[in-house]
Amino acid sequence: MDLHEKIRTLPTGPGCYLYKNAEGQVIYVGKAKNLRARVRSYFLAASQANAKTGSLMREAVDIEYILVGNEREALALENNLIKQRKPRFNILLRDDKTYPYIKLTLGDRHPKVFVTRRLRRDGSAYFGPYFPGNLAHRLVDLIHRSFLIPSCKVDLNRYHPRACLQYYIKRCLGPCVKDLISTEDYRSAIRDVQLFLEGKSTELEARLHQRMADAAENMQFELAARLRDQLITVSQAQDRQRIESAEEEDIDVFGFHFENEMLAVNLFHMRGGKIVDRREMFWEDLPELEDISLAPDEEEVADQALEPEPNHIAPEIVDDSATLEEHSVLASPFETGADGLSARASDFESQPGFSPAAFFSALLKQLYLDQTYVPKHIYSPVDFADRELLAEALRERVGSRIELAVPQRGDKRALVDLASQNAKQSYDQRFRVLAPSIKAIQESLQDALTLPELPERIECFDISHIQGAETVASMVVWEKGAMKKADYRKYQVKTVSGVDDFASMHEVLLRRYAKFANGAQPTGKDSVLPSLILIDGGLGQLHAAAAALEELGLTTQPLASIAKREEIIYVYGQEDEPVVLDRRSPVLHVVQKIRDESHRFAITYHRKRREMRDRTSELDEIPGVGAITRQRLLEHFGSVRALQQAAEKNPDSLLAVANKATAEKIRLHFAKREGGASASDLVNIET
Repeated sequence: MDLHEKIRTLPTGPGCYLYKNAEGQVIYVGKAKNLRARVRSYFLAASQANAKTGSLMREAVDIEYILVGNEREALALENNLIKQRKPRFNILLRDDKTYPYIKLTLGDRHPKVFVTRRLRRDGSAYFGPYFPGNLAHRLVDLIHRSFLIPSCKVDLNRYHPRACLQYYIKRCLGPCVKDLISTEDYRSAIRDVQLFLEGKSTELEARLHQRMADAAENMQFELAARLRDQLITVSQAQDRQRIESAEEEDIDVFGFHFENEMLAVNLFHMRGGKIVDRREMFWEDLPELEDISLAPDEEEVADQALEPEPNHIAPEIVDDSATLEEHSVLASPFETGADGLSARASDFESQPGFSPAAFFSALLKQLYLDQTYVPKHIYSPVDFADRELLAEALRERVGSRIELAVPQRGDKRALVDLASQNAKQSYDQRFRVLAPSIKAIQESLQDALTLPELPERIECFDISHIQGAETVASMVVWEKGAMKKADYRKYQVKTVSGVDDFASMHEVLLRRYAKFANGAQPTGKDSVLPSLILIDGGLGQLHAAAAALEELGLTTQPLASIAKREEIIYVYGQEDEPVVLDRRSPVLHVVQKIRDESHRFAITYHRKRREMRDRTSELDEIPGVGAITRQRLLEHFGSVRALQQAAEKNPDSLLAVANKATAEKIRLHFAKREGGASASDLVNIET
């Protein structure tokens, strides 16, 4: 059926429509309260005069639709379809790494607790979101110290022969080893953690009081003391919560800056009346974002006001987090240069290629419609047609009133202006290639890779060989923003033959971190474990490195790998949620710099080893030159050619490596090889 004929058969009720190209791929998803009128509007001359809409309609060859009961259902369905299908004519929001949650893996035999940024239907309990992002890490650390529940990468669905260091320093109950703790006692501890995270302090305090009394009565004083400490922790956490909840309500404030078809958006999270975190989001190479105008006699005129136009081909958002304290410029109301676009509606006419209303309509739907938590107040810098509809949908979702407002004056507008001013700073930092501070890089890296602390030191490993020959490895060190060449290490792989990068990586990490095995605390140089171990490679190399660390008992050591070409970062323990950073991200640039340096260092060492191997055959022909002397000669002179030149021009230099007799044999060998050696040339080397 022809596309025009298919449109005539569309129903007139509310729903979503999906345009497809010749390959059957969904290229655009939209919603409407009248499907037939809305889709027909795309074929009007006024609509197709828009470059973006015309491009969409030239590519579209088919359309599908889904009927729903009302506009709110269409709003939710549109959001889900965009996130599932990722149409390239829609604005796409990366919804991972947006809010940190605490995950309690209740579906496991021995549950664990750790920080995650993605909600899944896997039987686990999720708590959050937490602002700022490091609050979730602090709470997990508190749970480790007070409730002794692990967050390690060890498989707790089976037993292991021995416990790791965390058990012996009393940071874990040891469920990984049989008979260290009973299943009932461990489940009781998990129940305490669940009550703590749910905020049910009264029930939790009653449980802890009863268990503390029972332990004291049975003369288990160490257990009673631990339960007493847990009671103190719960009481202190509850006091802080009462203080925070007594303040103002939670607010999210948006600001933006658009210039040269590139866009920066800032989102301020205000909790308890205080700005606790700031999020940065970026788009680049934005084509036109103009609203579609319908003919006056179209029955869809009312719906046209509610429906954002077919949006642009845009890369996905990258969310780079940074604390407000580090980056914000706290100044008077937002101002912008002549080339930029501020958040004031009066300035929109100067940038006809960008429609802030259409943009924020799409952005806010994708940000909030799938979230388990929505703040009471959301301040947008611009008004858009379906704002009230979205607010109503959010009210139904969370069960309470949600204010989605566009402040025009007063303190609320000042907040929006402040967010827009910071968006301008973010724009300059990202697109004008201003170097961010070291602390900002560390915070962004910590947030992107969910590290428990700011990365002070990163050690990166790479393997190099040719068809399994002369396999070597390198370790380079990044420390506090710079490469620390004094700590570089190179390894000759000894136990692996043939092509086996995984086994080679396993061997090298065992050798590097053996001194830290079973909680040992070595002294001297390199006596501190790095904040992050980075592997140049994919999942195979990552798991080989993890196996080596597990053998050494280093189960909580942060570990990640970066795959070549795709530039995807895999964090061990979260391999199903790879980190994909924007190509302009300073964090990605830092990781790439470290990876490239480890590759360069490994290649340099491998080439040196190969050159030594290729050149050794000639030295083997010299009587009296064995393997040790040959290696010393090559290391001292660098190559056989340099050795020959030294033997010809300065024979005495050979005595620094070889004795007098061997040095004479080396000189005679090269003299004979050149031919035409005269008797006068064959004088002895004098000491």
